[in-house]
Amino acid sequence: MATDRSLQPLCDAERDQLETLLDTLPPPLEPLDLSALDGFLVGVLLQPQPVARDRWLRHVPDAEGHAVPEGVSLTTLNALVLRRHAELERAIAAREWFDPWIFEFEAAAGETAMQPSQMVLPWVAGLAAALERFPALLQISEPALREPLAVMYAHFDPADLEDADELGALIDEIEPPSSLSEAVQDLVRCTLLLADVSRPRSAAGARRQPQR
Repeated sequence: MATDRSLQPLCDAERDQLETLLDTLPPPLEPLDLSALDGFLVGVLLQPQPVARDRWLRHVPDAEGHAVPEGVSLTTLNALVLRRHAELERAIAAREWFDPWIFEFEAAAGETAMQPSQMVLPWVAGLAAALERFPALLQISEPALREPLAVMYAHFDPADLEDADELGALIDEIEPPSSLSEAVQDLVRCTLLLADVSRPRSAAGARRQPQR
């Protein structure tokens, strides 16, 4: 039986292909990097109402959503991004574990080893960018959002958190993760906790209409 390829998770080779396509987009485009893209997709999917595809997809090849120069094809890139989006959509809807695209870097000789928060920061920055552009989740008045958001935003430098003053006290109480594994587990756990508020499972069967 033929399988719909659009429903298949990306293999490692396809993920590498996507990274290459992002890295080789010409200036003045400023594309999301692979880890930030993954966090961005999760931020889009956590919205209480689905965001129309054309509203979020244009921020992948250029973070500001600028038009792609004439002659630049996004066909393959978009197809790969949409498959990852669908994979994350299924995991979040089912409250299942997913593997965030987080990459561990070995420190070069003489360099200080990166801390777990530094390694997950690009992913969290992508998530935060989506929540800034599509703020419906942040506009929900629900105390249950505070703890998972604070855990996510605690990876930022405090100087970069001027827009998260209401989370400051909670962030100050959070201990930095002791390992990359712990940091990644927190990302997934907090994603699913946010989904419990913005996308309650009791409404999972209802048709979600995209925001225009």
